[in-house]
Amino acid sequence: MGGVARLRQAARAHPLAVDGALAAVLYALSLLAPMRGDERPERVSLSLGLVVAATVVCAALVFRRRWPLLVLAVTTTTVVVMMMTIQARAAFVAGVIIAAYTVATRTDRATAWIAGTACALAFGVAAAVGSDEPWYDPGNLIFVVWVGMAVAAGDAVRSRRAYVAVLEERARRAEQSREGEARRRVAEERLRIARELHDVVAHHIALVNVQAGVASHVLRDRPDQAEEALTHVRRASGAVLDELGAMLSVLRQSGESDSPTEPAPSLDRLDALVGSFTAAGLTVDWTLSGRPRPLPAAVDLAAYRIVQESLTNVHKHSGGAAARVTVGYAADGLVIDVRDDGRSGAVVPNGTGHGILGMRERAAAAGGELRAGPRPEGGFRVYARLPLPSTQEDR
Repeated sequence: MGGVARLRQAARAHPLAVDGALAAVLYALSLLAPMRGDERPERVSLSLGLVVAATVVCAALVFRRRWPLLVLAVTTTTVVVMMMTIQARAAFVAGVIIAAYTVATRTDRATAWIAGTACALAFGVAAAVGSDEPWYDPGNLIFVVWVGMAVAAGDAVRSRRAYVAVLEERARRAEQSREGEARRRVAEERLRIARELHDVVAHHIALVNVQAGVASHVLRDRPDQAEEALTHVRRASGAVLDELGAMLSVLRQSGESDSPTEPAPSLDRLDALVGSFTAAGLTVDWTLSGRPRPLPAAVDLAAYRIVQESLTNVHKHSGGAAARVTVGYAADGLVIDVRDDGRSGAVVPNGTGHGILGMRERAAAAGGELRAGPRPEGGFRVYARLPLPSTQEDR
C-alpha cells in the first residue's frame, strides 16, 4: 500500500508527465491496431491519414487537464472525420473517451452532460454514416454507450472529490474552532488568575506596607503601638500567604476531582474585611440594605472583590479619608457603592490602573456593570450593579 500511495502522490505532483505517458501509450496502440479485425484486409494497411489523426488525438490528450472542453472538441472532431472518410475505427478512439471523462471531472454536471451528449450524438451519426450496417447496429451504438459511461464515471469521481473536499474543510474549520476555543479559555483563565492574584496581593500588601510604616515611625517613642502594628503586619502577611497557597494548590492539583480546601471569599466575610481595614487605620462606615438572600457564587465573589479593591485603593491613595460602603439587595440586582472623601486613587500618576480594570472585568463576568470616577464634591466613587435572579417574594 505504501508503494501505491507514493505513486499516487507522484502522479498528483506531475500531472503533465502522467498525461504525456498516457498519450504515448495510446499512440502506440493506435498505430499497432488501426483497424477492426472484421474489416477487409486491404483496409488494414497503415495510412497517412490514420497516423495524422492518431497524432492529433494523442497530442491533445497531453493538455486535457488544462483545457478539457477544447481537448474533447478536438479529439471528437478528429475521430468523427476519420470514421466518415477513412472508415477506420482505431484504438485511439479511446482518446475521446478519456477526454469526455476529463470534462466530467473538471467541469460542472450540466456542462459535462451537455458536452457528453453532443459527443455521443456525433459519434453515433459518424458510425452510422461510415458503416454498411444500420444505425441501430450494436457496433454503431457502442460508441454512444462508451461516451455515456465515461461521463457518468467522471461525474461520480467529481462528486466524490467535492464531498471529500467538503469533509476536509469541515474538519479543518472544526480544528481551527477547537484551537480558537482552547486559546480563548486559556486567555480567560490567565486573566482570572491575574485578577485573583491582584486582589489578594494588593489588599494585604497594602496593609503590610502601611503598618510597617507605622511601626517604623513609633518604634522608639511608643513601642506598644509598634508592637500592635507589627501584629497587623504578621496577620496580613499570613493571610496573603494562606490565600496564595490555596490558589497555588488549585493550580498544582493533578485530578479534576480535587478541589480547594479554602472557601472562596464572599459577602459573608464582609465584617472581617472591613475590620481588617479599620485595624489598619482606615475609617469605614458600611451599611446593608434590602433583604439579604443567597447569591450566585460568581456574583458573591465579584461583590466581595469589588469592595476589597475599592477599600484598598482608598487606603493606599486617599490620604486618610473615610470610606462609606453600601451594599443593597434590590429585586433584580445587587448594588455596591463605595465612596471616600479624600483624593482619588485612580488618578495617581504612578498607578497602573489594573485595579479598576479588574473590577470592571469582574462585574462584566457576572453580567453586571461598574462605574468608577472622581466625585464632583471631592473624593472617589465606585458603583457596581450585579444582576440577581428574582425570587418568588420579589414577584
